[in-house]
Amino acid sequence: MGRFAVIDTETNWSDQVMSIGTVIADSDTFQPVDAKYHILPVECRVGGMFESTLFLETPVQPILCTRDEAVSELRVWLRQHGVRSVFAYNACFDCNHLPELRDYDWHDIMRLAAYRQHNPRIPPCADCYSTGRLKRGYGVESMLRLLSGDCTYHESHNAFFDAMDELEIIRLLGCHLTDYPPL
Repeated sequence: MGRFAVIDTETNWSDQVMSIGTVIADSDTFQPVDAKYHILPVECRVGGMFESTLFLETPVQPILCTRDEAVSELRVWLRQHGVRSVFAYNACFDCNHLPELRDYDWHDIMRLAAYRQHNPRIPPCADCYSTGRLKRGYGVESMLRLLSGDCTYHESHNAFFDAMDELEIIRLLGCHLTDYPPL
């Protein structure tokens, strides 16, 4: 696979994408290779539950632009890195909010993280369905706390940092990327 991307979006009160965090990682080491953070000012004006986290200081300079500009830039950048596979936690949400990127192979991190048979850190006493999926407590924050052992971790709800956190979940799960079924 070479390299893959992890994408996270944050939406406004009108359910429009107002920011996109994207991390490209090495398929063997799961280490970040490059990252981008797009903020869509027009959509930000609507406001949203996590608007206060939009302008947190990030290691990459935020790119303020239109949605079309962001998607166009992402497509070129992903192509330059040879990325065909995109991963996201609850990938249906992000894929549905970025239909312009549906031609990529999308994979849902949650589809492995929330299942006992793929996640050995889920304790035997956890309340699970007969399928092995946790009944509750499988969001990014809960999952990263479980996998890392850091009970003080709090999700920032900033698309850039959330994409980095979702990459960390992939790394901590230790599953091969081909284990993640496509959407």
